Amino acid sequence: MAKQNIELIVNGDRYELAVEPWRTLADVLREDLRLTGTKIGCAQGDCGACTVLMDGRSISSCLTLAVEAHQRDITTIEGLSPSPDKLHPIQEAFVQHGAVQCGYCTPGMVLAAKHLLDANPEPSEAEIRQGLSGNLCRCTGYNKIVDAIGAAAKKLSDAGKEA
Repeated sequence: MAKQNIELIVNGDRYELAVEPWRTLADVLREDLRLTGTKIGCAQGDCGACTVLMDGRSISSCLTLAVEAHQRDITTIEGLSPSPDKLHPIQEAFVQHGAVQCGYCTPGMVLAAKHLLDANPEPSEAEIRQGLSGNLCRCTGYNKIVDAIGAAAKKLSDAGKEA
């Protein structure tokens, strides 16, 4: 099958690529663009390790064909922080609350949290747990992750009140 030309806007940068129509967005991000922060866990959309934001919505990039992302705005974990030497408040909260152990699920958890907090800046614990329902962690336990997201929500809310 012939390759298709697509344009991806990833972390604010435009990429023109020729891809086989069956390749997933996760594969193209990792193999062609070398953005390996996006992980591939189950490759079936069950674990959330491959979560990225597409036009601000969290998606499973292992279930999304790269051609479906043509001319869409993609945010990966590499594009979340404001600069290479500064973490996003959600990332800071994950570190401060020990919500990272092996780290394999962390990029997907952080981006799922970003999507949640963009839609609901002051979520309850139950809403945080519901927002993470598509993401699995096999080692840290969810309490630290939920605590980190709650702390990030407060920090982002306080920063918004100061601005």
